[in-house]
Amino acid sequence: MNTTILNARPRTSRLTWAAALTSIVLMAASGCAVTRDQQSVGAYVDDTAITTAVKARFVENKLVNAVSISVETLNGTVMLSGFAKDATERSTAESLTWKVNGVRSVKNEIAVRP
Repeated sequence: MNTTILNARPRTSRLTWAAALTSIVLMAASGCAVTRDQQSVGAYVDDTAITTAVKARFVENKLVNAVSISVETLNGTVMLSGFAKDATERSTAESLTWKVNGVRSVKNEIAVRP
C-alpha cells in the first residue's frame, strides 16, 4: 500500500506543474494578441478604425487613387505611402486623413510619380 501512495504523489506533482506551466504559457500568449507594440487591444481597434475611415475617404474622393496609397496607423499616427499622379493628389490624401476622428499626426511619405 505504501508503494501506491508514493507513486501517486509524484504523478499529482507532475500534473500540478504541467497545469501551472500551461497556464503561464496561455497567459503569455494572450498578451501577444496585440501587435506592433501597442499599449492595448483598444488602441489596436482604434487604429484599425482610423485606417478604415481614411481608406473609405480615399475611395469616395475622385482626386485620390485609393489603390495606389497605403495607410498604416499606430497610436493615432497615420503613415501614408505609395504613389500619387501629382502634388494635388498627394496633398488631398493628407487633407482627407486629417479629417478623420482620432488622427493625432500624419506622416505623408507619398511619392509623386514623375
